[in-house]
Amino acid sequence: MQSTAVASPSGTDHILEHGAIGTGDLVFFVVAAAAPLTVTAGVAPVSIGMAGQAAPLGYLVSGLLLIVFAAGFTAMSRYVRNAGAFYAYIGRGLGRTTGVGAAYVALLAYNAIEVGLLAAFGWFTESGFQDLTGARVPWWAWALAGLAAIGVLGCLKVTLSAKVLGVALALEVLILLVLAGGVAAHGGGPGGPQFGALSPEHLGNAGVGGMFVLAVGAFIGFEATAIYAEEARRPERSVPRATYVAVGFLALFYTFTVWMILNAYGADRAQTVANGPGGTDMVFTATQRFVGAWAADAMHVLLITSAFAATLAFHNGATRYFYALGREGLLPRRLGTVTARHRSPAAAVILQSALALAVVLGTVTAGQDPYSVTFLWTNGTGILGVMLLQALAALAVYGFFRGDRRGLSGWRVVVAPLLSCAGLVVLIVLICRNFALLTGASTAVNVALLAPLPLAFGTGLVIARHIRQRDPRKYAQLTTVDAERG
Repeated sequence: MQSTAVASPSGTDHILEHGAIGTGDLVFFVVAAAAPLTVTAGVAPVSIGMAGQAAPLGYLVSGLLLIVFAAGFTAMSRYVRNAGAFYAYIGRGLGRTTGVGAAYVALLAYNAIEVGLLAAFGWFTESGFQDLTGARVPWWAWALAGLAAIGVLGCLKVTLSAKVLGVALALEVLILLVLAGGVAAHGGGPGGPQFGALSPEHLGNAGVGGMFVLAVGAFIGFEATAIYAEEARRPERSVPRATYVAVGFLALFYTFTVWMILNAYGADRAQTVANGPGGTDMVFTATQRFVGAWAADAMHVLLITSAFAATLAFHNGATRYFYALGREGLLPRRLGTVTARHRSPAAAVILQSALALAVVLGTVTAGQDPYSVTFLWTNGTGILGVMLLQALAALAVYGFFRGDRRGLSGWRVVVAPLLSCAGLVVLIVLICRNFALLTGASTAVNVALLAPLPLAFGTGLVIARHIRQRDPRKYAQLTTVDAERG
């Protein structure tokens, strides 16, 4: 594999491969990043344990809010195409200084999510491999093996990652539909189909705030359609289509599968089961009961591939933020180069992999649990960071089109962005007030987990102001790469 950056007087050493990704590839990246099986089998039991019957509706409400957000987000994708998606959007709509602040939040958030998912992949693989073979291989060994594979894929053509994600996605969706079919074939569970679980009154249940971290987090990654805009074919069409397809599918699929899990145990019993012994395995237990041991074994294997696919997808997203900021001089410029053969951001891949390695080794050295500590803690910070970026991006859409709607409707560039921004702010406040429900940690730890977000934003503001004072020409070029085309 060739890792030397392209050296060209025309500057092609800073250009990703244009036209490599189609609409289907974008959907695979987005939905695989969301990891439906990881969410349903690995995370939904925690959501059910927190909020009981409110869990299915929590996923539906989150999806509807993000569809509204996508209306404005995709409107802007025609005019701003940059691998640093949120950074470029916010910079173009709210000013370059704010955009740079958002860029460092994005770096923190995407890397936090990726390293947490890598730890979860190791944890799921250790458990699944032991259940299937009786042999125990420590989680960190699996995590390191996964990291090596992800690093190799990250250095190869982006289309190879899309194919890997597509296969993993199809299999994990299929096994969940098999579970749903098994529950339906047995009369919809012990109490039959319980549509009352979808009543809005359940959103007043205790624990809903913590549940929304996981519910909104189940969609995190859908904005990757914009991250890959520079590499997409006809991005003015493929980015909006992929975004709507992905968010719409995830909203319906999560709501349906989590509701079927409630039915499998009885809506009034599911929360007790989720909080009891073996609650984290409730989806596997239901699969074995309603379908058979073969399906539960298959689900264990596919949960591993699902976690791997999600980690790969977020690794690709994190490396493209490193790449975008390196290209614009906000990080070392070496990060903004690509390889000659595969046009992949290899330097960014190496840096992101090194950060993930450090977290794995740190978790082992500290003797911490890779799931309840590394995964939940880092993803709590990362998901909240992405939600903050979404709120700012929604406001940026309004700011970008405020003087000129460019022929677009008021709903798409005024009402939808402001409405989604307000909804995201409400959820952010609710989540911050209930953050301990997710982490299970002390107040001091929760403050330490939340503090990096404003610190990252503040660091970006300071750097942007320094650039503006020292090099106004460079400052004026920020966020403009590949912008205003089409």
